[in-house]
Amino acid sequence: MQIVARLIQLLPIQSGTGRNGEWKKQEMIVETDGQYPKKICISMWGDKINEPVLQIGNMLDINFDVESREYNGRWYTDVKAWKVELAGQGGSMPSSSFEQNNTTTLTPPADFSSDSGDDLPF
Repeated sequence: MQIVARLIQLLPIQSGTGRNGEWKKQEMIVETDGQYPKKICISMWGDKINEPVLQIGNMLDINFDVESREYNGRWYTDVKAWKVELAGQGGSMPSSSFEQNNTTTLTPPADFSSDSGDDLPF
């Protein structure tokens, strides 16, 4: 999935050691544009943390996965970014890609003003 949103808050980097070795995690709060803006907490793990891009106020192009898991009868959902760039950079698709891929040729409406009206097929 992909979203473009403004970075409004960076939470402190968390780190630790697990059975697979050392890990670090950075969470950020972004806000979408539109009539009803939404705030989303997105986490980045390990080498995905791109600190130069993570400046408060930057519009970011975020590619992410959503995953839910169950623990003790409760469900928890994570939004994990796998690529974060400044909006408008990199390999993001142009906004007009829908129009480029779905072109339709419009034909003008038929002119029935010269019909005699008595050639109906039924």
